[in-house]
Amino acid sequence: MNIVETSVPDLLIIEPRVFGDDRGFFLESWNRKIFREIGLDLDFVQDNHSRSARGVLRGLHFQNPNPQGKLVRVVSGRAWDVAVDLRRSSPSFGKWAGVELSAENKRLFWVPPGFAHGFVSLEDGTDFLYKCTDFYQPADEHSLMWNDPEVGIEWPLEGIEPQLSVKDQAGVALGQLEPFA
Repeated sequence: MNIVETSVPDLLIIEPRVFGDDRGFFLESWNRKIFREIGLDLDFVQDNHSRSARGVLRGLHFQNPNPQGKLVRVVSGRAWDVAVDLRRSSPSFGKWAGVELSAENKRLFWVPPGFAHGFVSLEDGTDFLYKCTDFYQPADEHSLMWNDPEVGIEWPLEGIEPQLSVKDQAGVALGQLEPFA
């Protein structure tokens, strides 16, 4: 397993060992012992699966209180995945990091509690899997504005008109959020 640090501390790109031949491939996407050895002692309580058409932009979501850590990956298609640090005490507060996740590159992205998270699907039929460290609490969910100029996310939208839910269209600017401690 290869761990790639991002420009934002605590956000990690994880490249699993892939064993492949002409029949296909095998990889471990989660192994408690190995993750603990690399400093991620995680207890997942919920798995989620979403499918999106090209151009669907989901996020940027977070729960406060009851934040969720998320280990995410794409098993079909391609997505640009983004996380924004919402921890006021962090030197990287308001900063973002992004990574392309795809069925082809098999990367995982670790998004710790205290971050807003979202993605845009770059292909039809993009299947996105999330392992979460806390249960979904609808009353605690909030959305950071996906195109907040203060955050300045560089979405790869050439030729794409983002499709957002009503909830995500109503996302709030960073300066109007109640950040984490």
